[in-house]
Amino acid sequence: MAVRIRMTRMGRRHRPFFRINAVEAHTPRDGRVLEKLGHYDPLEKDDQKKVVLNLERVRHWMQLGAVPTETVAEILVKQGVACPSLDAKKARRARARQIARKLGKPFTKAEKEAAAKAAQKSENASA
Repeated sequence: MAVRIRMTRMGRRHRPFFRINAVEAHTPRDGRVLEKLGHYDPLEKDDQKKVVLNLERVRHWMQLGAVPTETVAEILVKQGVACPSLDAKKARRARARQIARKLGKPFTKAEKEAAAKAAQKSENASA
Protein backbone atom coordinates (compact mmCIF):
# COMPACT_ATOMS: atom_id res chain seq x y z
CA MET A 1 0.00 0.00 0.00
CA ALA A 2 1.57 3.29 -1.14
CA VAL A 3 0.78 6.10 1.27
CA ARG A 4 1.00 9.82 0.49
CA ILE A 5 0.82 12.76 2.83
CA ARG A 6 -1.26 15.34 1.01
CA MET A 7 -3.80 18.10 1.46
CA THR A 8 -7.58 17.96 1.21
CA ARG A 9 -9.27 21.22 0.33
CA MET A 10 -11.97 22.37 2.72
CA GLY A 11 -13.62 25.73 3.34
CA ARG A 12 -15.81 27.78 1.09
CA ARG A 13 -15.23 29.69 -2.12
CA HIS A 14 -12.45 32.29 -1.82
CA ARG A 15 -11.69 31.04 1.71
CA PRO A 16 -9.48 27.94 1.34
CA PHE A 17 -8.63 25.70 4.24
CA PHE A 18 -6.62 22.51 3.88
CA ARG A 19 -6.39 19.38 5.99
CA ILE A 20 -3.12 17.50 5.86
CA ASN A 21 -3.85 13.78 5.73
CA ALA A 22 -2.23 10.41 5.24
CA VAL A 23 -4.07 8.74 2.35
CA GLU A 24 -3.54 5.90 -0.08
CA ALA A 25 -1.85 7.10 -3.25
CA HIS A 26 -4.65 6.07 -5.59
CA THR A 27 -7.58 7.65 -3.75
CA PRO A 28 -9.12 10.90 -5.05
CA ARG A 29 -8.19 14.25 -3.48
CA ASP A 30 -11.19 14.26 -1.16
CA GLY A 31 -11.34 10.48 -0.79
CA ARG A 32 -10.92 8.15 2.18
CA VAL A 33 -8.37 9.31 4.76
CA LEU A 34 -6.16 6.95 6.77
CA GLU A 35 -5.30 9.57 9.39
CA LYS A 36 -5.69 13.33 9.84
CA LEU A 37 -2.27 14.80 10.62
CA GLY A 38 -3.08 18.49 10.88
CA HIS A 39 -4.31 21.48 8.94
CA TYR A 40 -3.08 24.50 6.97
CA ASP A 41 -4.90 27.83 6.78
CA PRO A 42 -3.18 30.05 4.18
CA LEU A 43 -5.21 33.16 5.07
CA GLU A 44 -4.47 33.04 8.80
CA LYS A 45 -2.43 36.03 10.02
CA ASP A 46 -0.86 34.36 13.06
CA ASP A 47 2.01 32.07 12.01
CA GLN A 48 1.40 29.77 14.99
CA LYS A 49 -2.16 29.08 13.82
CA LYS A 50 -1.38 28.95 10.09
CA VAL A 51 0.03 25.41 10.25
CA VAL A 52 -1.01 22.95 12.95
CA LEU A 53 0.60 19.51 12.66
CA ASN A 54 1.00 16.41 14.78
CA LEU A 55 4.71 16.10 13.99
CA GLU A 56 5.07 12.80 15.84
CA ARG A 57 2.47 11.14 13.60
CA VAL A 58 3.93 12.78 10.47
CA ARG A 59 7.35 11.32 11.31
CA HIS A 60 5.70 7.95 12.01
CA TRP A 61 4.06 7.85 8.58
CA MET A 62 7.26 8.97 6.87
CA GLN A 63 9.18 6.19 8.61
CA LEU A 64 6.63 3.75 7.23
CA GLY A 65 7.38 5.02 3.72
CA ALA A 66 4.76 7.72 3.18
CA VAL A 67 5.85 10.32 0.63
CA PRO A 68 4.59 13.90 1.03
CA THR A 69 3.48 15.93 -1.97
CA GLU A 70 5.69 18.84 -2.95
CA THR A 71 3.51 21.44 -1.22
CA VAL A 72 3.24 19.41 1.98
CA ALA A 73 7.00 18.75 1.88
CA GLU A 74 7.66 22.52 1.78
CA ILE A 75 5.38 22.97 4.80
CA LEU A 76 7.11 20.13 6.65
CA VAL A 77 10.57 21.59 6.00
CA LYS A 78 9.39 24.92 7.46
CA GLN A 79 8.19 23.00 10.53
CA GLY A 80 11.58 21.32 10.93
CA VAL A 81 10.85 17.87 9.53
CA ALA A 82 13.50 16.49 7.17
CA CYS A 83 12.06 15.50 3.82
CA PRO A 84 14.43 13.42 1.65
CA SER A 85 12.01 13.25 -1.30
CA LEU A 86 11.98 17.06 -1.58
CA ASP A 87 15.79 17.20 -1.41
CA ALA A 88 16.04 14.59 -4.17
CA LYS A 89 13.54 16.48 -6.34
CA LYS A 90 15.44 19.76 -5.91
CA ALA A 91 18.69 18.00 -6.83
CA ARG A 92 17.08 16.56 -10.00
CA ARG A 93 15.77 20.00 -10.98
CA ALA A 94 19.16 21.61 -10.39
CA ARG A 95 20.82 18.97 -12.57
CA ALA A 96 18.21 19.41 -15.32
CA ARG A 97 18.69 23.19 -15.17
CA GLN A 98 22.46 22.73 -15.44
CA ILE A 99 22.10 20.44 -18.48
CA ALA A 100 19.66 22.87 -20.14
CA ARG A 101 22.08 25.77 -19.59
CA LYS A 102 24.93 23.69 -21.02
CA LEU A 103 22.89 22.91 -24.15
CA GLY A 104 21.68 26.50 -24.43
CA LYS A 105 18.01 25.57 -24.09
CA PRO A 106 15.47 27.59 -22.07
CA PHE A 107 14.49 25.94 -18.79
CA THR A 108 12.06 28.19 -16.93
CA LYS A 109 8.79 29.56 -18.24
CA ALA A 110 10.24 33.08 -18.41
CA GLU A 111 13.22 31.85 -20.43
CA LYS A 112 10.91 30.01 -22.85
CA GLU A 113 8.77 33.14 -23.32
CA ALA A 114 11.87 35.29 -23.89
CA ALA A 115 13.20 32.79 -26.46
CA ALA A 116 9.84 32.75 -28.26
CA LYS A 117 9.77 36.58 -28.38
CA ALA A 118 13.35 36.68 -29.67
CA ALA A 119 12.52 34.12 -32.36
CA GLN A 120 9.43 36.07 -33.39
CA LYS A 121 11.41 39.33 -33.46
CA SER A 122 14.13 37.81 -35.65
CA GLU A 123 11.45 36.30 -37.90
CA ASN A 124 9.78 39.70 -38.31
CA ALA A 125 13.14 41.39 -38.99
CA SER A 126 14.04 38.90 -41.73
CA ALA A 127 10.64 39.21 -43.44
